[in-house]
Order: sequence, then C-alpha cells, then structure tokens
Amino acid sequence: MKIDQDLPRDVRELEHVRIPMPDGTHLAARIWMPEGAEDAPVPAVLEYIPYRKNDKTLERDHARAPWIAARGYAYVRLDIRGTGESEGVMEDEYTEIELQDGCDAIAWIADQAWCDGGVGIVGISWGGFNGLQIAALRPPALKAVVTICSTDDRYADDIHYMGGTLLVDQLSWASVMFGINTLPPDPAHVGDDWRRLWEERLDGSGLWLKTWLEHQTRDDFWKHGSVCEDWDDIEVPVYAVSGWADGYCRSVFRLVEKLKSPAKGIVGPWSHKYPHLGEPGPAIDWLTEEVRWWDRWLKDRDTGIDAEPALTLYLQDHAEPRSHYDYREGQWIALPSWPAPEVASVAFPLGSDGTLGVDGAPRDVQDIASPLWVGTHGGKWCSYAHPGDQPGDQRRDDAGSLTYTTEPLEAPMHLVGDGTLSLSFTADRPVAQVAVRVSDVAPDGAATRVCYGLLNLTHRNGHEFPEPLVPGKTYEVRVPLKHVAQTFRAGHRMRLSISSAYFPIAWPAPETATLSVDTDRTLLHLPLLTGEVPAGPDLGTPRAAEPLPLDVDVPPQSTWTVTENRDTDRITVRVTDHEGAVTIVGQDFYHSADCEEVYSVLPNDPTSVTGRVAWEHVMARGEWRVRTLTETQLTSDATHFRVEARMQAWDGEDLVRDQSWDERIPRNLV
Repeated sequence: MKIDQDLPRDVRELEHVRIPMPDGTHLAARIWMPEGAEDAPVPAVLEYIPYRKNDKTLERDHARAPWIAARGYAYVRLDIRGTGESEGVMEDEYTEIELQDGCDAIAWIADQAWCDGGVGIVGISWGGFNGLQIAALRPPALKAVVTICSTDDRYADDIHYMGGTLLVDQLSWASVMFGINTLPPDPAHVGDDWRRLWEERLDGSGLWLKTWLEHQTRDDFWKHGSVCEDWDDIEVPVYAVSGWADGYCRSVFRLVEKLKSPAKGIVGPWSHKYPHLGEPGPAIDWLTEEVRWWDRWLKDRDTGIDAEPALTLYLQDHAEPRSHYDYREGQWIALPSWPAPEVASVAFPLGSDGTLGVDGAPRDVQDIASPLWVGTHGGKWCSYAHPGDQPGDQRRDDAGSLTYTTEPLEAPMHLVGDGTLSLSFTADRPVAQVAVRVSDVAPDGAATRVCYGLLNLTHRNGHEFPEPLVPGKTYEVRVPLKHVAQTFRAGHRMRLSISSAYFPIAWPAPETATLSVDTDRTLLHLPLLTGEVPAGPDLGTPRAAEPLPLDVDVPPQSTWTVTENRDTDRITVRVTDHEGAVTIVGQDFYHSADCEEVYSVLPNDPTSVTGRVAWEHVMARGEWRVRTLTETQLTSDATHFRVEARMQAWDGEDLVRDQSWDERIPRNLV
C-alpha cells in the first residue's frame, strides 16, 4: 500500500454532523471535504451503513475518505437510523424507512452550500446493497453508483439462502448484527442522552434471525430491496465490484448484463473487501479507479472509463488447496460485454466408471447419501480472508460424494463464467438437497475447489412455491454454479463432485436422503474461453491516505478448527474471530469485539445439527464503559427450527438488560 502523505488539496474533516429527517429524527455523519468547498462547491459521495462512523469503520474511512475528498469531493459517511450516533432504532436490514432516509439524506446533501448538487453513492456489502436499492427509488440528485460485494437478489443470492437451502452464514450474520445492535451512541457526540438512545436500541432491535427464518421462500419480504424485480428502475450508471472468494460475485455479471444504464464490472481474486485492501492479492489501485468513475459521472469529465470493456476479470491460475491465500497467481482479462462472445458452453458427460467428458463411457444409476461431514472443508459461503474460511483440499469431502474426473488435460483450459449441472435423479425422501463442486486436480492428486452450487430440490421449479419430491419419481433439474474465471493447466484434471449434504455451508435437510443419479441423462455444462486470452488493463498498486493513529492492545486474530469426537463421531467446526482491541488515539476511545462460532453434527443424524455464535463487545473512554454479550443457538428437528438467544448489557458494573428468547419456527420444505 502506497501512503500518499501529500494530498493534492487540503481536506477539512467534520467529525459529527446531524442530518435532519422529515420526521424529526437526526442521522449522524462524518464528512470530509476540500478546504474552500463552501465557496467552490463540489460533488458529494455518500456511504450509508450501520457500522459506526465514529469507531468501527473509522480506521478504514480515515485512509479512504480524505484521499477521495482531496480529489474534489465531499465524502459523507452516514450512520443508518439506530446505529452509531444516529437516533432511532434499526429493526432489520434494508427497511423502507432506511431507504427513504437515504433518499432524504441525498436531498439534504445536494442542498448544502459545499455541494454542487450532484451526489454519488458507494458502499461495500450493506452499503452496496442499499446503494442499488436507493438508486431504484431515483432520488433526483443521485447521479451514479459504485456497489461492492452486494446483490441484486436478496433471496437467491444473499447470505440467507442459496439455491433454496438455508445458509449457515445466516446464523453467523444475524449474530453479527445482534451484537452491533447492542452498542450505544458515543456520549462525546450525543451527550447525556446516550443512555436513553441506547436503551431504545436494546429494547427495539429485536431478534433478526427469527424474522429471517420465518421467510424461507422468495416471498414479498425478500422481493423488497431486490432490484432484479425491475432492472429498469435503475437509470444511473453503476460500477459493480466483487471477488471470487466473496459471496457476491454473481451479481456483477447480472448487473452488467441487465442494466440499461451504463454498467461496468470488475471481479478480482478477493474476499469480502474493498479492492485496494483486496485479499487474496493482488490488490489494486482502486481509489484511482473509483475517482475516474466519479469524475466521469459527477463532473462530466472524459476519463475514458465508459469506453472501456464492460467486464474486467482476474483469471486465476492453479493454486494448491489452502484455506487461506495471501495472493493468487493469474492475469487480468477484459470482456466487451456479458454474455461474452469469447465464451462458449461445453457439455461434459458423466461416466458411471467415474470418468468425466468421455464419450462412450458406461452409464448407470449411482446412489449417494452423503455423511453430514461432507462440507467441513468447504470454508464459508462468504470469505473474509480469515484463516480457514476458504475451501481446503477437496479429497476429504470427495470421500462422501460421487466424483467424476477427466483425463489429464492436453492443453490449458480457461473456465470463465457460470456453469450448470443438468441433473437427472430420483430421491427417497420428500425433502433433499444437492451440492455440486468443480475442482482442479493437480498431478499429485490434491484437489482445489474452483466453483460450486447448491439446490434445495423442492425448489426445482422456483424459489417462491416449493414442492415436495415424490420418492422414486425421476426429475430433471439444473443446478447453477457460482461464476469464476480459472485456468486448468495442461496435465491437470477437472473433477465434478456431487453430494447430498454440504455442512456447515448449508443446513442439512430434515432427513437423510439418498439421491440416485442417472449418469446417462446428466451433463456438466461449463463456460470455456475460446481463442486467445483477452488481455486486461494494468490496475496498478493500492494507494490511500495516511492511516488512523491507533494504540493496539490486541491485534485481530482468528482460528478455524475441525475436530472429531471418536466416541460419538460428532464433527465440530469451531471458528474464533477477535476483531482486535484498540484505542483510537485522537478520541481516547477504546473498543474490542470477540466472537466464537461452533457448528457440529453427527454424521448420520440431521436432527443433531447445532450452531452457536457468541459475541462480546466492549467500548470505553475514561470512566465510561459499556459491555455487551450476545449468544444465539440454532437447532432443528424434522419439523421446526429452534432459536435460543440471550442478550446482556452492562453500563459499568450495572446490568442494564438481560433478555432471552426461545422461538420455534416451522420448516417449509427446507
């Protein structure tokens, strides 16, 4: 990372600005702008998220926002209602009031003396989501969007459900927000009113996991905020960004394909991170690229960015299987559009002898009833570049799967885009799921997962109205795989793996089901690059402003372990994530966050599965100290999910709240 110590313009920082909403609520913002902006107004860039502008995101913001502001922009970091120093209560993600607040905030920003009336919106994850959703509401002052690690479809392509299966990351994510929602506003900014505002949050935020589990299909709850419901609602230019290790790479392709407004996309090797912080590397000079986008659409400068190829992808080379990478070898490629004329779909037949892509191989029906430890080496649905959260050697999970492998490749093969498995099967239970994986098998036998897909087979005709399977009846379904760009080297082999479980990425079906796969009528379709590899641009090396001064008591650290109890055969995945304990020097503000996630199951008993996530947060300044504990446990039987949760909050030594939940939610063919 290159640190730009001398920025092109002096930057003024406003630490705490109250933005009024029409209902009298005030939202809190931190604003960076060029000196003299009141006399020479500039466009504004809004980032609108719940992660606390005064502390939790300040380290990242401090290196990013001044850099952009010094290029002639007012950068506004706004806390969502009920978070950070903003008043009110946040009851869920992407609510109607959140989106309306965003529109009202854009109108307020555009009306300020330091703003020239034009506003862009940027964000990663939550801020990428609501940026698209706010754009679909068409606030007049909004001129362009940068959306990073986000989705256009809140049901089919978010952290809640994948292919109609319940993602275990839904429990993890609900627990993250359960903890964040217990945090108070900073008394340094809101004064003595902090305690009242805090108690409103403690009492009003609710148990989000229960709400999400009550919506197991693609109903109106998930359609709200899914901009794919009507692409034409978005009329402003959109730059979409993600990474292959991120959970959200598929939406980049859809946005580039479906939007009628100017759209551009980039997908790197990264996890759920900004590209200038991209890991696995190579990270890029994203701030320069982002300013080129803003200059084109907020300042009407001819930067050339809108004339460049629509899609830039990192074509990954082979990497030995590891659960964490610092860097992925590969090269940037550029495609003029999506779908791309350079990419063609190729079908690979399956042989009952375990071969893939061999014409004339024997065909037969093959059964699979995977033990529930299949998936323990699959990592997380959404990687944060923590040790353990990317897939390890797939040979361990392949031991409980049907596998089909090509002969060693005679020449390199480049997979670019999203494949599908056309699957012909019968099942012996009314509810079943299938997991499909494509791996790169090195000459020594090590298997690196390249892409995968999940499908709840009761969702074979759509996600809105699931239908139980009729045992013994033959079905034909298409299982979509995640997009990827990957080179298979000459001498390597490609492997298809099919399993009936993939825990702890997907919550198991209520009963152990046997799938009978007809290899004669099953085909793997993969998008292969034809002709020469199209060279991509030089995206540079990362740059940013000076880092935030911090005193670090405990650096961030995480662990991921998989253990087996040899007496009971119970498999346990334990993840620890200490976000670090630091003091922000300029504010004398201390904060720390510590998490443990534990997922376990007996190999042949779906009703034995458990997930438990606990968070501890501490914030302090001088004699003021707040501590909160949240714990959520998810279990299930054949008919219901059960959520048990507890929240405790202390003001100093005084226990302010101790609240518990015990909820049962019927399963709906999940």
